[in-house]
Amino acid sequence: MTETREFTDAHGIAIVYDVHRASGEARGVVQLLHGVGEHAGRYGTLIAALTGAGFHVFADDHRGHGRTGIRQHEGPAGLGRLGKGGLRAAEAAIWQLTEIIKDEHPDLPLVLLGHSWGSFLAQKLVNDHPDAWDAVILSGSALRMPGSLNAAPLNARWKAEDATGLEWLSRDPAVWASFADDPLTTDVPLLTLFGPLEAARLYGRPRKDLGRDIPLLLLVGRDDPVGGPRSVHKLADEYRSRSGLTDVTTLVYPDARHEIFNELQQDEVRADVLAWLDARIPAR
Repeated sequence: MTETREFTDAHGIAIVYDVHRASGEARGVVQLLHGVGEHAGRYGTLIAALTGAGFHVFADDHRGHGRTGIRQHEGPAGLGRLGKGGLRAAEAAIWQLTEIIKDEHPDLPLVLLGHSWGSFLAQKLVNDHPDAWDAVILSGSALRMPGSLNAAPLNARWKAEDATGLEWLSRDPAVWASFADDPLTTDVPLLTLFGPLEAARLYGRPRKDLGRDIPLLLLVGRDDPVGGPRSVHKLADEYRSRSGLTDVTTLVYPDARHEIFNELQQDEVRADVLAWLDARIPAR
């Protein structure tokens, strides 16, 4: 029930994406945005849970990443680098996919689910196109402001002689090994991949008076070094006070690190996501 497709962005880059069909009658569509240095293929278990619950899932490998990046850079050496147009082009390409989804499924509710860098892109997309989304889920996110978004070495608190450098992702050593062995991932830091000027474009705040009351779910591990609970609670407050959202839920997972969908309590995280969706986009 999975189909791999591609489209060409405004700069001539072929963006590769997958369409995972819902089991049975569809009740909605989830557009999934992965994080920096990774790709959509790392979300297979979450995607299976969503399709099993009646959602089509559209998931692309963003500009410079995964299969898109391999083709764009003619090999793995440039993985993670966005190329011509930078962050704005990456965001525009994701919006192109959104328009494809809306053309194919105009009558189904559309959920935006972004993790980490994908959650920052999601925040920017919601600011620019608030009418597009029926629900938004942000994982491993942060308020996109200096002091709330950590630019320091993310593995600093787990530094040790035998550290892999990937301990910040999850408590599960199998996740570190899988990431390290994946030919479509890179652990080069975001600031190095994007450069300081492009990285600075990530800064911003939720838009004032969005004009639409979108249900929002924020998921974060208590030990997430990217933003963590304090930053995510600030983000939730801004969505309430600046954007006018009234249905904002924040879930903090004890002991969990950055990739909560790959954490030891990932079954609980997926169940919480499905329960939240059930309450807002009921099965037909």
